[in-house]
Amino acid sequence: MTLDLVSCTYGYRRRRAPVLRNLTYQLPEGLTILLGPNGAGKSTMLKLASSVITPRSGTVTFNGLKAGSKAYRKVVAWMPQDIIPMSGLTVREYVAYVGWLKGMNRSDAWRQARSALSRVELASKADMKTNQLSGGQLRRVGVAGALVHEARVLLLDEPTAGMDPQQRRVFRDILNSLAHDVQVLLSTHDIADLAEEADHVTVLESGHILHHGTTASFLAHTPPDAIAGRAAEAAYTALLARCGSDY
Repeated sequence: MTLDLVSCTYGYRRRRAPVLRNLTYQLPEGLTILLGPNGAGKSTMLKLASSVITPRSGTVTFNGLKAGSKAYRKVVAWMPQDIIPMSGLTVREYVAYVGWLKGMNRSDAWRQARSALSRVELASKADMKTNQLSGGQLRRVGVAGALVHEARVLLLDEPTAGMDPQQRRVFRDILNSLAHDVQVLLSTHDIADLAEEADHVTVLESGHILHHGTTASFLAHTPPDAIAGRAAEAAYTALLARCGSDY
C-alpha cells in the first residue's frame, strides 16, 4: 500500500507557469525527507498528496482510494506548518476532536486519544490546555491527531521550523519510531535535520524531482572534499549545482 501521484500538474492563478508539471511520485515505506529550495513546490506537492488541493491533471491515490474521498482522508493525514491551538480544549480533547472529525465515534476517539498522546510522549500533558503548550509540543499534538484515527500516511510540512535543538531531537526520535508502521513524508529546509537518519530522501527543484531514493544513494552525491559532519548538506548542494548545469 502506498501513496501515488501520477502525471500531476498544478498551478496557482497568480502564476502563469505551473508549480508542478507532470509530476509522478510514489511514497516509499518508512520515513522520507523532502528537500528543495523555496518555491520548488514542496508545500504544493504535500497539499496535493493530502487532497487539500486538486491537480489540474493527473491522479492522486492511496491503495486505489481516490484523493478527496472520505476513505482517503481517513488514511492520509496532513499537518501544515502552523498548528493553531484551541484555547478551550485540553490536549486530549483536541486530539479526540480530530478523530471525531475523521469519522470516529466520540467514545473511541476519546479512548484512543490517550494512546496517540503516549506515542508522541505527551500523555502527561493530556489535561493541559492546548494554548499552554510550546510550539514543539503543539506540533507533536498535531502528529497525535493523525495517529488517533490510525492514518497510514503522515504528511508534514516544515514541522521542525522554530524548534530548538532539543525539541528537534525529540521530534526526530518520535518520527523514527512511528516510521515502522506509518509512511511519513516530511518537508524541511534544515538539510541536516533528518536527512542522514531517514530511510529515503527526495529532492525537488522547480517542480521536478532531482533525486528520489535511499538515504545512501542521496549521500553518494557527497563530494569527496566535504566537511566532516556535513555530508547531507554537501550532497544536496551538489545535486542543485548539477541541476543548474543541466538547464
